[in-house]
Amino acid sequence: MMNGFLILTLLAADPVQASDPIVVTASREPERQAEAPVSSTLFDAATLEALSLPQASDVLRLTPGVSVAVSGPKGSLTEVRIRGAEANHTLLFVDGIRFNDPAAGNAARFELLSSDALSRIEVVRGPQSALWGSEALGGVVAVDGADARRGTGLSALGEYGALRSGRGFVQGAAEAGAVALSAAAGAMGSAGIDELGRPGGERDGYWTRFATAKAVARPASGIEIGVVGHVVEGKSEFDGYDPVTFQRAETLDNTRNRIAAGRGWASYQADGWHLSADVSLLGSSNRNFTGAAPLNRTGGERLTAGAQVSKTLGRHRVTAAFEHESERFHARDRQYFGATDQDRSRRLDALVGEWRADWAAFLATDVAVRHDRFSAFKDATTLRAAAIVSPGAGWTLHAGYGEGIAQPTFYDLYGFFPGAFRGNPSLRPERSRSAELGVAWGGRSFSASLTGFTARLEDEILDVFDPVTFLSSTANASGRSRRRGIEAALEFRPARALRLAANYTYLDADEQKAAGTALVREVRRPRHSANLVAAWTGGRLSASGTAAYVGARNDVNFDVFPAQTVRLHPYVLASARLGYRLTKQVELYVRAENAFDARYQDAVGYATAGRTVYAGLRLRLGD
Repeated sequence: MMNGFLILTLLAADPVQASDPIVVTASREPERQAEAPVSSTLFDAATLEALSLPQASDVLRLTPGVSVAVSGPKGSLTEVRIRGAEANHTLLFVDGIRFNDPAAGNAARFELLSSDALSRIEVVRGPQSALWGSEALGGVVAVDGADARRGTGLSALGEYGALRSGRGFVQGAAEAGAVALSAAAGAMGSAGIDELGRPGGERDGYWTRFATAKAVARPASGIEIGVVGHVVEGKSEFDGYDPVTFQRAETLDNTRNRIAAGRGWASYQADGWHLSADVSLLGSSNRNFTGAAPLNRTGGERLTAGAQVSKTLGRHRVTAAFEHESERFHARDRQYFGATDQDRSRRLDALVGEWRADWAAFLATDVAVRHDRFSAFKDATTLRAAAIVSPGAGWTLHAGYGEGIAQPTFYDLYGFFPGAFRGNPSLRPERSRSAELGVAWGGRSFSASLTGFTARLEDEILDVFDPVTFLSSTANASGRSRRRGIEAALEFRPARALRLAANYTYLDADEQKAAGTALVREVRRPRHSANLVAAWTGGRLSASGTAAYVGARNDVNFDVFPAQTVRLHPYVLASARLGYRLTKQVELYVRAENAFDARYQDAVGYATAGRTVYAGLRLRLGD
């Protein structure tokens, strides 16, 4: 399994949905997955429920080309990297809202994102900045909350298990004429383990909670108006550094994070035209404490507004879009008596054009170009060009070229810590150029695919140290980093009630900080990774299981001086779930995480939990 070319492609449990799934971020207009000339993976609500993994990052770990690193036990900082890109090179959409945190280095806060109440998770791999702009350098993750148009119903879940862990949520939906409403709320948490992994050490726990509501109205044919809101927040305890030795030590450090966002949209379709407009607002807050004593906090706001028009003329579809984005950043501290306080802002305006052409039943092309005009640094233009060929007999070939950018974070530009760090306002956006080539075959009960990709990263933003002033700062690298790899797929559906899937991904990710120097292997990117997934339903019983193999990775140990590169051992992370329906509406289940009791680290020095077992009850009422 570990050395075969296998890649996970989980399809919906419902065969009707599985035959014609839609991807919404592979193009400016939704596309059938079979017609999208890019690599993508979809998880629908039935699949998410069958796996019953509590956090979205648990599901993403099973996705081809994706690596997940959690800095400690559950609830800790969670980094998601697509095809070897950096963690802040993944663009996250939540119900169409750009959800990357402007107050946390533009990173997506996957540690706050529960999979409960999600109706789908979509992953599009490779640079998509020509469509979606900054942060879409490695790829895009798009998640949707409860679908307000699936009919009236109520569902709930309650779960308790090892490490004094609890999980629960409730979700409801209703339709009244042309209006559909849905809402959900939930929470999870645990007493946790000692993050340093020391016997008898103080436990580092966490909790997260969320609430969401959505309303969609269709007052006339072709018209849709909607509004959606999300609030996610959490607290995570961790062990910081001894102020004298500067080494990891048992401390009472904790961080409290909150993101609240809302979006409104309107669209109209008729006679081959599709016009749409939307506006969203996101606010975030990140506060750090030692015990109950505040240390520092950051906050951010992002306003995004856009309009788009598409016209279909025969076999051609042309799309034009305009986007405006403005961001604000605030930093406050207690430990330096306000010396690091700052308030910053920036904005961008972008124009996007896309042309989709179906030249024949077997050939289609897609070309997109985007120009971003930044207020704080040099403008950028990005391109994506792709083609898909379907010669028949179940075969599909696709090829594509894409460019990606990631704008410097506020800390990269303006960050300041007395005697330690100073930002660099002269930074340029990071840029990536990537190409991929793939082939796939699919039949009634079996499918397979193989994709190769390569990418070059330029102007990577690095931390630099001046030995004269002892100050750190940031700078654009003069070298070019390289990422290349292979993703392959097999899925077998021998019966309606049984699905088997597997994956293998090979990744070679190397960094070059200065031009002309040797390439160095990137940290926290496994060269080999693989997944097995199985789901079965029979009468009142249902069962599912996953096994994620994560190969050896490099990391840097900063607890020694000078810092040393270390090797993290490979591991297999398995999960299993067994459910029994007491009635049509009530299901009792038991599930296990880390079922093989692996001893592993995603980040050097940060312990993770062993085998944990949970029992729960799921309720469904209505449609």
